Amino acid sequence: MTTFNFNHRAHDKTLSLAFVFSIPKLDSFFLFNDILVYGNIIINKKKYNKQHVIPLEEVKLESLEDDGRKYKQCFTLKSTLNQNRTNFKFRNGWLIRTASKSFAVFAATSTEKHEWMAHIEKCIEDLLRKSGKKAAEEHAAVWVPDSEAHVCMHCKRNQFTVLNRRHHCRKCGAVVCGPCSNKKFLLPNQASKPLRVCLNCYDTLSKAKAQNNQNNLNSKNGKSPTLLHISDEGYSCVYSLPKI
Repeated sequence: MTTFNFNHRAHDKTLSLAFVFSIPKLDSFFLFNDILVYGNIIINKKKYNKQHVIPLEEVKLESLEDDGRKYKQCFTLKSTLNQNRTNFKFRNGWLIRTASKSFAVFAATSTEKHEWMAHIEKCIEDLLRKSGKKAAEEHAAVWVPDSEAHVCMHCKRNQFTVLNRRHHCRKCGAVVCGPCSNKKFLLPNQASKPLRVCLNCYDTLSKAKAQNNQNNLNSKNGKSPTLLHISDEGYSCVYSLPKI
């Protein structure tokens, strides 16, 4: 078991969080100059275990509207835990997107939310400027919660039941049925083995892989490579680079 001693953290702001859609489990967050760390307390305010370390160059923040929308993977500030979980109001939230995992965080007040977002954004800006590191271009999807999907988001037909289970596409986060997610694809930023993806994402990823393989073959044969850019909505542009 690995433990960290946080006596010398770069930023003395700490954030206590708990999972909303499981048994409440308090974690403490620590913002450093180059990483964001959260884990369980072993010795109060001194040592922690099961740390999750997020390099700040991978982090992208997105503010959430106070529309009451729920999220599959989310945390709430410790100060909001006194509320009845069944009546929890999803307000003062933001998304923390990383290459391997993305999740929502909710604060007790608007001031608390904006203070945290400002601290994190400032550390990211300083890190990129001083270190020369580049910000991550791809981030994991935030999963749509089970309660928000009563039918498959891919085929729009299969209703979810005890026997017809829900599955999440690891690429786009959609809730899909078994037949619409019976394919797997390697997503290196998330895992070392192929993960379940929906048929739409599998088709898009497979075509991109085939195009990259063709580009590699063309490079070996001295031909101009074709660039294929994929956005969240699919293919956005295709063009060829002139040979130099």
